[in-house]
Amino acid sequence: MSETNPCLTCGACCAYFRVSFFWGECQSAGGTVPDDQVVLITPQRVAMRGTEHKPARCNALLGNVGEGVRCTLYEQRSSPCREFEASWANGEHNARCDDARKAYGLPPLTPPLQPSVSPNRVA
Repeated sequence: MSETNPCLTCGACCAYFRVSFFWGECQSAGGTVPDDQVVLITPQRVAMRGTEHKPARCNALLGNVGEGVRCTLYEQRSSPCREFEASWANGEHNARCDDARKAYGLPPLTPPLQPSVSPNRVA
């Protein structure tokens, strides 16, 4: 993860959403997510411990939302965590990122500024 990644100073998604996924991602089923970090939601689905109730906060989140955070299970994180991207991370807006940030009083992320090119400039 890049040092300029806004997720390193945010963590709102980890403390806002329930992170549920197929139990097959757990270590006991051959996956990567440690079994002791999940709770059973249904016979087929588990959730990251701490996100199964509101207010949610994943037990793997270390630090203060909006100040500086890290995931203690980053290399073993579940597919919803791997797939969730900060707004504008790949040029696309993520309204769910905005929702989580808003819940913590954080402004939405903005698209990166594009370098301006003067129409009269010769390359």
